[in-house]
Amino acid sequence: MIRRVLIVEDEPGLRLTLSDRLTSEGYRVETADNGPDGFQLATKKSYDLIILDIMLPGKTGFDVCRDLRARGFYQPVLMLTAKGEVTDKVVGLKLGADDYLTKPFEMIELLARIEALLRRTQPKFLSAGRLADTYSFDDIEINFKNAEVWRNGTSIDLSAQEFRLLQYLVMHAGETLSRHQLLDEVWGYETMPSTRTVDVHVAWLRQKIEKNPRRPAYIITVHKLGYKFTG
Repeated sequence: MIRRVLIVEDEPGLRLTLSDRLTSEGYRVETADNGPDGFQLATKKSYDLIILDIMLPGKTGFDVCRDLRARGFYQPVLMLTAKGEVTDKVVGLKLGADDYLTKPFEMIELLARIEALLRRTQPKFLSAGRLADTYSFDDIEINFKNAEVWRNGTSIDLSAQEFRLLQYLVMHAGETLSRHQLLDEVWGYETMPSTRTVDVHVAWLRQKIEKNPRRPAYIITVHKLGYKFTG
C-alpha cells in the first residue's frame, strides 16, 4: 500500500529535498508552504502522516497541530523546528504531535522516525476506531458519510452494491481479499450470490474509477486468490 505524506514546510530547499527523497522511497507526497494551506490540505484529503514545521507563515505548526486534533484528525504528526529548546518539544507533544525532530537532521533519521510512526498507528482510513468520512487516492475522492464518489470534482454514479464493495476494499487496503470473503462481507450469506457476482461488480467498478480498466492500477487481481486495493 502506497503511503501518503503531507509536508508543510516554508523553506523551499528543504521542502523540495524532503519531497524528492520521500517520493524516491515510495511515498506519495504533497506539500504546502504555509500553515493555512497545510491545514486545508490536511482536512480535505487523507494522509498517513504529516511532517509539520513549527515556524510557518500564516498559522504556526503548533496551531495547525492543535486545530487538527480538535477537528478529530488522528494521523501521526512529526514536527520539525530549527529550535532546540525543550519547551518547544513539550508544547508540540502536548498539542498532539507524535514525534519531534530538530533541524538540521540526517535524512536517515527522519526516514526511521517516519517508519516507526507508521508502524504503530492505525491505517489512514481509521479515525478513533471508525471509518473516516472521506478518503482520496489519485484524482478520486470518496465521501463515505454521503455515499458519494468524485473524480476531479465530477460525480461518479455508483450503485449501492458497487459503493459497498469499494468501501470494503478501501477499509482493507493492501490486503488480498478472496472472492468468498467479499461475498460474505459485502453481500452477506443470506443473498447466496456466486463468485462470478464479485467479478462482475469488480469489472463495473473498474470501469468507473480506473483510468485504464483493462490495466487497473487500484483494484488489482491477485491470481487464483482474489483482489487487492492499492490506492
